[in-house]
Amino acid sequence: MLARLTRELPADADRRFLFEPKWDGFRCLAFRDGDDVDLRSRHDRPFARYFPELADALLDVPSSGFVLDGEIVLVRNGSFDFEALMSRLHPAPSRARRLATETPATFVAFDLLAEGEEGLTERPFAERRRRLEALLAAPPPRVTVTPATDEAAVARTWLDRYRGGGVDGIVAKDLDERYRAGKRAMIKVKTLRTIDCVVAGYRPFVDTPAVSSLVLGLYDDEGSLHHVGVVQAFSDRERVELVEELAPLRIPLEEHPWAMGFLIGRSPIGRLKGSAARWTPEMEHDWVPLRPERVVEVAFDQVDGTRFRHPARLVRWRPDREARSCALNQLEHALGELPAGVLDRARAG
Repeated sequence: MLARLTRELPADADRRFLFEPKWDGFRCLAFRDGDDVDLRSRHDRPFARYFPELADALLDVPSSGFVLDGEIVLVRNGSFDFEALMSRLHPAPSRARRLATETPATFVAFDLLAEGEEGLTERPFAERRRRLEALLAAPPPRVTVTPATDEAAVARTWLDRYRGGGVDGIVAKDLDERYRAGKRAMIKVKTLRTIDCVVAGYRPFVDTPAVSSLVLGLYDDEGSLHHVGVVQAFSDRERVELVEELAPLRIPLEEHPWAMGFLIGRSPIGRLKGSAARWTPEMEHDWVPLRPERVVEVAFDQVDGTRFRHPARLVRWRPDREARSCALNQLEHALGELPAGVLDRARAG
């Protein structure tokens, strides 16, 4: 069952909602039949070989058969680590077993779809939640039930305090709703955060004089400019106008802070669009260097390290801001607190 995106918590007086954190991990269905455990992604990708510690943990649940809907998360060094979670997907079996010990994951369950021979998808969510809590009343290490509240004020607090700290938003579930696979029958609430970034360049389209995306940067304490992401949602008219507007800022590559490359390290989540780890001046590149003077306010959702996971959205230009004031620590300040209860459970085992 999927969720439709909104920016505000639902306030329908005729419906009863339970609110849960939306975890920043991998959606996963967990099937157990006796001594067999199968973990499947939302798109039916097998997960058990990548997360053998979770398959083993689910064998310790005091039931010989069930189907759970939940999220796989990974906590390392006191923080939720999506990059480390991504790195769990590609290793050989021997490495998968080693990573299961070095960077173990946690399964956060939020729905019970079947227990024993009984299917529960036609039962109201309120009943499925009660039975989930009973099934996992004393869960084994690396397995937990997601926190939930029926108070919108508490959910709002979660959204404000924990956003970016492992919580991707809030999911609102109708307590009377059956489980409708493939339908956007739940509500996910995600609020965007904004920061000010330097426009350090742009990527043009190959076959037309128009801007494909703006390349964004932030300064660290030593004055180095870090490539943090891109903005790419513009109208056709804006794309053409930006080429002329930014023309006075064009500079030769050798005069740019990134003259020898963005110096972006390898990452499990892939390279930033339009970037190269490093280059030499004679190499051909697909971006236009700009004097780092213009500042834009952008909205974003998730951050991995010092980069936006997805393209940011342009909010407004900031002619009142000095480029050098756009500090990298804005990303640190944008992160919320860690949800302590689940963090404690993730550390166990």
